[in-house]
Amino acid sequence: MQAIPVQPVPLQGRALLLLTVAAALSTFMEILDITIANVSIPTIAGNFGVSTSQGTWIISAYSVAAAIAVPLTGWLARRVGEVKLFVMSVIAFTLMSALAAFAVNLPMLVGLRLLQGLVSGPMVPLSQTLLVRNFPPEKRGAALGLWAMTIIIAPICGPLLGGYISDNFHWSWIFLINIPIGLFCSITIWSLMKNRDSTIVKAPLDIIGLLLLVVGVGSLQLMLEIGRDYDWFESSFIVTLATMAAVGLTFFVAWTWTSDKPVVDLKLLKEKNFRFGVILLSIGFMTYFCTVIVVPLWLQSVMNYNATEAGMAMAPIGIFMVILSPFIGKNIARLNLRALATLSFTILGTVCLWNTQMTLDVSFWDIVNPRLVQGIGLAFFFMPVQTLMLANITPDRMAAAAGLSNFLRTAGAAMGTAISVTGWEHLASTHRAHLVENITPFSAPSLQFIDSLHKAGLSSEQAYAALDKTITAQSLMLATNDFFLYCAIAFYLLTGVVWLTKAKKF
Repeated sequence: MQAIPVQPVPLQGRALLLLTVAAALSTFMEILDITIANVSIPTIAGNFGVSTSQGTWIISAYSVAAAIAVPLTGWLARRVGEVKLFVMSVIAFTLMSALAAFAVNLPMLVGLRLLQGLVSGPMVPLSQTLLVRNFPPEKRGAALGLWAMTIIIAPICGPLLGGYISDNFHWSWIFLINIPIGLFCSITIWSLMKNRDSTIVKAPLDIIGLLLLVVGVGSLQLMLEIGRDYDWFESSFIVTLATMAAVGLTFFVAWTWTSDKPVVDLKLLKEKNFRFGVILLSIGFMTYFCTVIVVPLWLQSVMNYNATEAGMAMAPIGIFMVILSPFIGKNIARLNLRALATLSFTILGTVCLWNTQMTLDVSFWDIVNPRLVQGIGLAFFFMPVQTLMLANITPDRMAAAAGLSNFLRTAGAAMGTAISVTGWEHLASTHRAHLVENITPFSAPSLQFIDSLHKAGLSSEQAYAALDKTITAQSLMLATNDFFLYCAIAFYLLTGVVWLTKAKKF
């Protein structure tokens, strides 16, 4: 009879706290690195003497590589061990960050960002897995609370920190700041967990499944990243990427579903809570990400905020997350998770409705107040949904489940970015067309407006330029209001999906 392996004594006290902090910080570092480079692209492109559009490959290379690597986490963890893989990933990520800081040209930086994205894949799902595996069920909520805060706060801190570094220091510091964080996380996790690694299984590599994954996911992520620059499906290149993504992913699902040793365990979706939890997580995060993208765009292009001011207006989202998450996590075993998730989506939908009432005259605090309330909704979002989603997942499948769910969450964020920017601009174009229809030589309000500008000392050319600027601002404002209405509808619809899950019993 095979002996049952002796389980190590659970971590307690200071050791458990250090594990939680190190896991959360590694997640924060990886997600921050996605958004911190966005606002630094013009500075980096100027430093290398290339166009801004060429500089966007710094983001695209990282995102495409990470999108491919994340769903492979489960297979890699079985081959290497969860702790070893996590520490190796953090060390490699830190090394790539250090090398990227000293890149001498754009191709070198893009190549290092590609490698950085590949090695970053296991970091977020395994940080979650390590927390779930090393906390008793009734205390996992507290750990996941801190972990969830990093998912929400990092995308907000990224642009603010990236803008500050670009304005005041050399761009290389957006990568150099990862070094102390990466060293702390890797050393801490290894010292605490080196004797607590998961069982290694020599699972064979599904070459065909891997190739289909690379083609399907890589094409999809690249299409979402660069589609706007190529005018979407007006470009034959984007159409080709879309076709490759559709064919690759279709064959990938068919092949993986029937494979005995799949590279990604799609059969996890047979479990009811995981299936609906993934839908709630990916669509909920996608809709949230849409708001995170559109609000700064609106503030900077319409309200004349600079990047730092826009970041300050967005930052209050994290205040109630920090205050409420520890309380929710501590009491997660006593709370009704489905009710909390319903409350979350209701609050988030109501905040979106609140945003539909914005005008061009709103003050800074009129913008901040909805962000504060949005933070309350987000505090009730991640922990209940994550706990429901992973309720029936066995420990041996936890890394695969975390990898798949985090991949779909990341894909949702990428889709949210593409949908938000393209949709917002399309809505603005529609509103502009309607507004321009009313600007005629026979329109009394138009003539009165032009006349008032003439009386203010503007020439005819200046008056019509001012009129055009006003129309553009109003069309973007109306587009913003419409966009938030659609986001509100999406959040309200998710409240029904919540009740398709089964209640979690501790």
